[in-house]
Amino acid sequence: MPNPEQCRFAKTHEWIFAQGNQATVGLSDHAQREISDVVYVELPVVGRKLKAGESCAVVESVKAAFDVYAPVSGTVTEVNQELHNDVSRINQSPYEKGWMFRLEMEDPSQWSRQMDHAAYQEFVKSAASSH
Repeated sequence: MPNPEQCRFAKTHEWIFAQGNQATVGLSDHAQREISDVVYVELPVVGRKLKAGESCAVVESVKAAFDVYAPVSGTVTEVNQELHNDVSRINQSPYEKGWMFRLEMEDPSQWSRQMDHAAYQEFVKSAASSH
């Protein structure tokens, strides 16, 4: 699975890793630290068509419930079934074992319009300093 430098990031804190028109999506390390202990996840169904920016999954932590948004448009091809058995993977390994779903991208150029890792780090820093 990817390391963060190979991913792109949405302003809603999802990471996306693309290989051709296939993409894997999960929550960023920053996001999982912010929400802390994940206790439940609701994943999209395989075959669902998603539009970029659409709410497609829910993560519940001991603090609150959060929507997960599709960073790009596409059709869900796989979900991480292991999360149903061990949702703590999102906290322990957000990029390797804690990925949430895979999709076939409608328009792979949407991936390149997301923030790269360096830009995302700056985005997180600027968001933190504005609070």
